[in-house]
Amino acid sequence: MRSWTRRRLLSSAAMTAGLAFTAAAPATAAATPRTRLGEDDILAALRALPGLRVIEERPGAEPGYRFFVLGLRQPADHTNPAAGTFEQRLTLLHTSVDRPTVLFTTGYEAVLTPRRAEPTVLLGGNQLQVEHRFFGTSRPATDDYSLLTIRQAADDHHRVVRLFRGLYRGAWISTGGSKGGMTSVYHRRFHPHDVDGTVAYSAPNNVDDRDNTAYVRFLESVGSAECRDALRTAQRQALLRRTEMVARYEAWAAAENTAFRLVGSADKALEIAVLRASFMFWQRHTAADAASIPGPDAGTDELYAWLDDIAGLSVYADAVAQRFGPYFYQLGTQLGYLDVPTSHLSDLLRYPDAIKPRTFVPRDVPMRFDHEAMPDIDRWVSRHGSRLLFVNGAQDPSVAEPFRPGTHDSRILWAPDANHSTAIAELSPADRAEAVGMLTRWAGLPSGGQEVPPA
Repeated sequence: MRSWTRRRLLSSAAMTAGLAFTAAAPATAAATPRTRLGEDDILAALRALPGLRVIEERPGAEPGYRFFVLGLRQPADHTNPAAGTFEQRLTLLHTSVDRPTVLFTTGYEAVLTPRRAEPTVLLGGNQLQVEHRFFGTSRPATDDYSLLTIRQAADDHHRVVRLFRGLYRGAWISTGGSKGGMTSVYHRRFHPHDVDGTVAYSAPNNVDDRDNTAYVRFLESVGSAECRDALRTAQRQALLRRTEMVARYEAWAAAENTAFRLVGSADKALEIAVLRASFMFWQRHTAADAASIPGPDAGTDELYAWLDDIAGLSVYADAVAQRFGPYFYQLGTQLGYLDVPTSHLSDLLRYPDAIKPRTFVPRDVPMRFDHEAMPDIDRWVSRHGSRLLFVNGAQDPSVAEPFRPGTHDSRILWAPDANHSTAIAELSPADRAEAVGMLTRWAGLPSGGQEVPPA
């Protein structure tokens, strides 16, 4: 099996299967005079913040930046102090207390390398990253999944902002991509005045999880008919050759010292990967990549390698799947999940509801879906949300159900040929100018002083 980068592991496990990272644009920060703390002052200032631990300063940051890995003591339950605490992992890219600060989250575990998100680049700002509770090292002592809610996570972010605003007194912008974008919006719903604006990239909005037909309709119409037919053929071939494909899958798992206890079997895991293949293809590729789809006469080795590359077979084995139990718990209790076309595979399927979130959550963890959570978020975004910018790719199935902001200084902008990994840089020239104008205005910076080139 091909080696996977950390980015693609996260992307394949996600509900919208997309990585929750905001793309970095090839732009240079505006040449603005900066007032800096002394070399030792920022370290002393961080150490003085209550409840914050400076774990280490890491090298590798771009010139003008310092990169810190931090730990913040957070309540396990913001409504019950007796529930104890946990340490939440943060990272900080510091350049100047006089610059704007970007609050960034992947929606999963933190990225522990010094990498600036696109808004951070455009604003020449500081960047404070928050690891999502129950991911990475940010886990309460007991895995009480009932504490994994959008409100608890929003309260985590609220405490982070309140703590660091005393140090970074300029404008704050929140951002994230995919689940990170969703997390940024949920934070704004419960604490709308924490930041001065939000840029959410490729953020799904599954308002009613009882009706996911929008995803099916999207996948049945996106791209060319020839490409969609090629995908359906490859999916059928993978299941028609199930015995050979599963044998390869099991051999790989044995070599990697992993298994399929959580999902149930390699056979079921293969079926899940096949079902998700069309969604995953359009999330990271375009119709121009149709030539890479194996035809009906392709060898099984080629077909297996393609499925692994598109759907990420390692994601469904225990070594990776168990790490994402909290994510699938969120899908199955509040966020909602997707549906995919299955009619062309109906005679070959063995596992009803195989791709549902319950498959990936340990059976001893109770799950009950909250049908009010996402409608509440949707109403707030459309009626009351302000200074919200949604940047989506028109070819991205993840946003078949997008957020639709109201008129309070908010916009949704579409990159016409982009997929899940979109950016402001991929918008049309007019939309790029509008997005950058909104961002710089929210940050209180002069207009016209910063440009973002096209992708």
